[in-house]
Amino acid sequence: MKKSLIEKLSNNTAVIGIVGLGYVGLPLALRYLEMGYKVLGLDVDQSKIDQLMAGKSYIKHIPAGPIRKNVQAGNFRATTDFSGANEADALILCVPTPLNKHREPDLSYVISSLEEILPHLRTGQVISLESTTYPGTTDEELMPRIEQAGFRVGVDIFLVYSPEREDPGNPNFNTRTIPKICGGTTPDCMEAGLALYGKVIDRVVPVSSTRAAEAVKLMENIFRSVNIALVNELKLAFMKMDIDIFEVIRAASTKPFGYMPFYPGPGLGGHCIPIDPFYLTWKAREYDVATRFIELAGEINTSMPYFVVQRAAEVLNDKEKSLKNSRILLLGLAYKAGVDDDRESPTYRIMELLEKKGARVSYNDPFVPVIRPSREYFRYAGRQSSPVQGDYDLIILCTAHDEYRDIDPGNLNAPVLDTRGFFADLPGKVFRS
Repeated sequence: MKKSLIEKLSNNTAVIGIVGLGYVGLPLALRYLEMGYKVLGLDVDQSKIDQLMAGKSYIKHIPAGPIRKNVQAGNFRATTDFSGANEADALILCVPTPLNKHREPDLSYVISSLEEILPHLRTGQVISLESTTYPGTTDEELMPRIEQAGFRVGVDIFLVYSPEREDPGNPNFNTRTIPKICGGTTPDCMEAGLALYGKVIDRVVPVSSTRAAEAVKLMENIFRSVNIALVNELKLAFMKMDIDIFEVIRAASTKPFGYMPFYPGPGLGGHCIPIDPFYLTWKAREYDVATRFIELAGEINTSMPYFVVQRAAEVLNDKEKSLKNSRILLLGLAYKAGVDDDRESPTYRIMELLEKKGARVSYNDPFVPVIRPSREYFRYAGRQSSPVQGDYDLIILCTAHDEYRDIDPGNLNAPVLDTRGFFADLPGKVFRS
């Protein structure tokens, strides 16, 4: 089984199944297509399937050309029919792993995706989970279900964990050039995993187990979360001292060793850093380990939207206005600059907090013309981006899109509250948060 599978993967004749065609799955599918593999895309969202099969891209930084070319050539097919999993030699799960309302791991997308493909599995396939999760998920959740379906993991089916490391909009790194971590359930599983990724990723980094691979992803994002919390806390202290945190960071960055710059902001966004640390804190409780440092960082980062709203009230108060009934424009809905990904964006939380205080809130984002439905902020679905020039009492910069560099705060009718250190100082017009 293993030998035949590895031969197919090595000579590019394997069919690659990608389960979940979002910000992780779609770039990965295109990379396999680029290397000459045939790819089957599986997703529950019919609208995504329709766009892909029409040769279109629904993600800003992913061009439509390669999609259209491979659909027309018959190399790429996308469907909501999971019975197609039987055609694939490899099945890579790239589905969301959010938190529930109690900040506990929600593996429902992973489990439901696996259960969709289980009836259609066959011997000689490799399954890779790429979704971020807590250590033990692959062993404790996926392997038992596969074995209950009658397959021997490591003999009939090869199971690995390889965390995604996508950074949407980053011009310096892409799916091919970002090193890939891979851990196998057994040595034979590892061998299959290395063959799965070895032809499409420049460097594959093996680790001893799926648990180690799961821990790698959490460590990476907890490192970022803790350091962002540190600079957010420093920002609050330095503001009281009338010190510009961004000037301090720029100067500290001149040290060629022992320092790495992190930047404060209005809160954490995206599908990784606001979520991943809580996967570890939840799992650590099973071992009676208190992850106080991680949880403190989470508290600081979660509090930042409240600080932005407090600063907004202060700026308006200086203009002899109150938050209630003020017209406020939020610049940037995406969670980071240059992308159209608004998952877990702190702008939503700021919008919600401002509206609870009676403000009338609009947003502008060149990459998010209309708010899409989401689980947490479904009530905002359909709201449209507003123009920058308008009758506002306050403008809050939340996301530092390059497109906003053309804005001259001096020509705006309202003061600007800058949460990113984006605009130059302009007394009376630009305020820091």
